[in-house]
Amino acid sequence: MPAADQQRTVALVTLGCTRNEVDSEELAGRLADGGWTLVEDVADADVAVVNTCGFIEQAKKDSIDVILEASDAKASGRTQAVVAVGCLAQRYGTELAKELPEADAVLGFDSYADMSAQLSAILEGERPPAPTPGDRRALLPLTPVQRQEATTGLVIPGHSSGATHTSSAAGLDQVSDLPEGIAPASGPRVVRRRLEQRPWAPLKIASGCDRRCSFCAIPMFRGAFVSRHPDDVVAEAQWLGRHGARELFLVSENSTSYGKDLGDLGALDALLPRLTAVEGVDWVRVSYLQPAEVRPLLLDAIASTPGVVPWFDLSFQHASPTVLRRMRRFGGTEPFLALIDSIRERLPLAGIRTNVIVGFPGETPEDVDELAHFLERARLDVVGVFAYSDEDGTEAETLTDKIDPDEIAERHSRITDLVEQLTADRAIERIGESVEVLIEEVGDEVVGRSAHQGPEVDGQTVFTWPISRTLPAVGEIVSARIIDAEGVDLVAEPT
Repeated sequence: MPAADQQRTVALVTLGCTRNEVDSEELAGRLADGGWTLVEDVADADVAVVNTCGFIEQAKKDSIDVILEASDAKASGRTQAVVAVGCLAQRYGTELAKELPEADAVLGFDSYADMSAQLSAILEGERPPAPTPGDRRALLPLTPVQRQEATTGLVIPGHSSGATHTSSAAGLDQVSDLPEGIAPASGPRVVRRRLEQRPWAPLKIASGCDRRCSFCAIPMFRGAFVSRHPDDVVAEAQWLGRHGARELFLVSENSTSYGKDLGDLGALDALLPRLTAVEGVDWVRVSYLQPAEVRPLLLDAIASTPGVVPWFDLSFQHASPTVLRRMRRFGGTEPFLALIDSIRERLPLAGIRTNVIVGFPGETPEDVDELAHFLERARLDVVGVFAYSDEDGTEAETLTDKIDPDEIAERHSRITDLVEQLTADRAIERIGESVEVLIEEVGDEVVGRSAHQGPEVDGQTVFTWPISRTLPAVGEIVSARIIDAEGVDLVAEPT
């Protein structure tokens, strides 16, 4: 570690999903262990590291804009270098480096294990080569059960925090707990540093995806599906519990596949009670469920395990069987409604959210009508509506029967308007319900999330707090009753 007067500073800017947040916190842990001081403001950093998103066109544009903004700090602040990492950097690599000279380096996932040395070299004037774009699925065997051994020496972002079952080749078992720098009395050490002091934290249980959805490029740059070993997940959960996480938000590209490469399709069912037993943790939330892979036993585990919240993040994408087949997906209105019914039979007040795509190649007006009909019957709490756009290298990019962009915009507007009304109606239905609320803000208002509301994008619960009652602390879980709704947001009073 450098002497205090030589210590270098780094700012991490994270874009995109909660999976990227986990990756950034792993990078933060590695850099802090390497002697770097983490700062929030890019202008105060010797190096700005931008963890980019490469999912859809708008996310790519946002990532490039942030890189350009960070490069401006080189002219006016302390910043000496801007480095692009993350999905956009991995996906486009050399092409991005060529087209974006404002970035002093473009680093792929394979650089994460040695990020401290990489940044030091960049400050010394070196320019490491950008990753060559390629399909990372080819790095692992096609058969899932052969993958665990094959991951030795392979860098998988977000999988390096637990040291019991990860490769020692990267020196993971030599990295101490952060931020205190004090190793636990026993068990694996965790390579992570919390960047957001919220009462919840994302916890990665797997990476990559084996599905071949025709619109999605994620498997190409994230790779084949790999589960983290349950012991590693629990070890990191314990670390998060010691560092203020009252809620664990389990993330992956496909949580319903968890365990298939471990030879145990029931691995998630068994993992959930281990996580809810972690000291300091009150809630566990499971995200990214593929409807075609949801098993009744998994529903039973979510419904019956105390501490697992009644919330289901189901990736429907559409409701027309014809469109879904062109998407290389399964299902349709009736099987999706049957799945929703099976959830509500177990948990009548469960929160259910989804995302849908409109304007997919070949989508007809009748298909849009079917999607609208499904949404009207499903009574979902939250629906994200996306307008289709071609993604480089995907099968959908090559499909015929493309929809005119103006028509896509019109369909997007129609479904968005419908969703806003339907989700507001669903929130009104919840008036009178008794809920548990995790407090996230205490200021002019007391704000939190009910158990059926996911972090950041599912709305919030705002309290009418009695003057005579002591204000709660951030991270406290408060019993409440819903008394009103404003859009998808709920208004509650403590009970």
